[in-house]
Amino acid sequence: MAVVTNQEVFAERERQRHVMKAVVASCLGWSLDLYDLFILLFVAPVIGRLFFPSEHSMLSLAAVYASFGVTLLMRPLGSALFGSFADTHGRKRAMIASMIGVGVSTAAFGLLPTVHTIGVAAPILFIILKLVQGVFVGGVVAATHTIGTESVAPRYRGAVSGLIGGGGAGLGALFASLAYLGMSALFPGDAFDDWGWRCMFFTGIVSAVLGITIFGNLEESPMFKKLQEAKAKNKARSAPAASPLRTLFSRDYRNILLVNLLLTIGGGSGYYLTSGFLPTYLKVVTHTPAETAGFILMLSSIGVVIASIATGHASTFIGRKKAFLVTGVARLLALPALALAMPHTSGTVQLALYVIAFGALGSMGYAPLLIFLNERFPTTIRATGTGLSWNMGFAIGGIMPTFVSLASPQPADVPLTLAIFLGGISAVFLLGALIVPETVGKLDAPDQPTA
Repeated sequence: MAVVTNQEVFAERERQRHVMKAVVASCLGWSLDLYDLFILLFVAPVIGRLFFPSEHSMLSLAAVYASFGVTLLMRPLGSALFGSFADTHGRKRAMIASMIGVGVSTAAFGLLPTVHTIGVAAPILFIILKLVQGVFVGGVVAATHTIGTESVAPRYRGAVSGLIGGGGAGLGALFASLAYLGMSALFPGDAFDDWGWRCMFFTGIVSAVLGITIFGNLEESPMFKKLQEAKAKNKARSAPAASPLRTLFSRDYRNILLVNLLLTIGGGSGYYLTSGFLPTYLKVVTHTPAETAGFILMLSSIGVVIASIATGHASTFIGRKKAFLVTGVARLLALPALALAMPHTSGTVQLALYVIAFGALGSMGYAPLLIFLNERFPTTIRATGTGLSWNMGFAIGGIMPTFVSLASPQPADVPLTLAIFLGGISAVFLLGALIVPETVGKLDAPDQPTA
C-alpha cells in the first residue's frame, strides 16, 4: 500500500512539475517573442532616420510603424503553417522551431547596412527581414498560446491566460525597457545611432538559445497526448482526418473565426495603441528624457503583468463574456481621456501614474482572450484556430499606430488622433463582447462548435 502511495505522490509531483514548465514556457516564449518586436518600437525614431529618412519626422516614424505592420500581416501565415504543424505533430516541436526562427531573424537586423551605405536597398532588405520575422512570430503564437492552458487545472486557466497573453506582453516590454536602459547607458547620445540600436537587435538571439535549452525539455500537453492516443486507436477503422486549416474554414467553424475577430481586433488595437505606442508617445509628444521614459515604461510593464493576471483570473469566476464587457466599458471611457491628459501632466510622478493606467487598461481587455479562443475550438484545430484568430486581429491592430502617425501632421496632433482611434477600437471590442457566447468550462468538452 505504501509503495502505491509513494508512486502516486511521485506521479502527482511530476504532473505539477510538467504544468509549471508548460506555463513558464508559454509565458516566456510569448514574452521573448514580443521582446523581439518591442525592440523596434524602442528604437523607432533611430530606425526612421537610418532606413526611412524624410524631411518630415512623422513620415519617417510612420514608415517604421508600417514596417512593424508588415511583420504583423505575415503572422496569420505563420499561424496557418505552424498552427497546422502543432495540431498535427505537437505544440512543443512547433514552439522550438518558431522561437529559433524569431531569435535568429531579430538578431539579423543588427547586421543590416543603412541608407547611407547602400541607398534604397537598405529599407528593402529591412522589409524583407520583417516579412520573415513575421512568419515565425505567428508560429510562436500558435504554439505558446495552447500548451500552457491545455496543461493547467481549470481553476487557473483564466490566470494563465492573463499571464501568457497580457503578462507575457508586459514581460516582453519590461525586458525591452531594461535593454533600452542598458544600451542607452552604454551608448549615450550619437553613439546609440551608431551601435546602440544594433546591439538592441543582437540581444534577440537570446530567444533562439532559450528555444533550444528550455523548451527542449518540455513535455507535450495532456490534451494533445490524449488526441494522439485516440488517433492511434481509431487509425485502422477511421478515414483520414481533414487538415486543421481546412476544418477551421469549414461551415462549422468559419463563423466562429469571424466573430472572434471583433475581440481580437479590438484587443490588439488597444494593446498596440497603448503599450506599443507609449515609447514613441513619450519621446515625440511629452519629450520625456530617455532614461526617465525607460524607467516609466518599466513600471508600466509591471502594471500590465499584474492587471492582466488579475483580469484573466477574474474571468474564471465572473465569466469570459462579463470580463470582456466590464473592461470594454472601462477602456471606452478612460483610454481616450488618458491619451489627451498625458501631455498636460504636472510632473514625472503624475505622468508615470497615467502611463501605468494607460498600459494596464490597454492589456486588461485581452487578458482572458487567450483562454476564450482556446475554449472556442476542439483540440484537433485549437492551435490553428487560436493562432489565426489572434494573429488576424492583432495584425489589423498592429497597423493602427501607422494610421495615427499618418493622421498626425505634427507631434502635437498625436494625442487627439490617438484618443479618437482608441474610442473607435474600444467600441469594436465592446461589440464583440456583446455578440460572443460564454465559454467557461468548454475546454474539456470542445468537440462541437460553440456558435
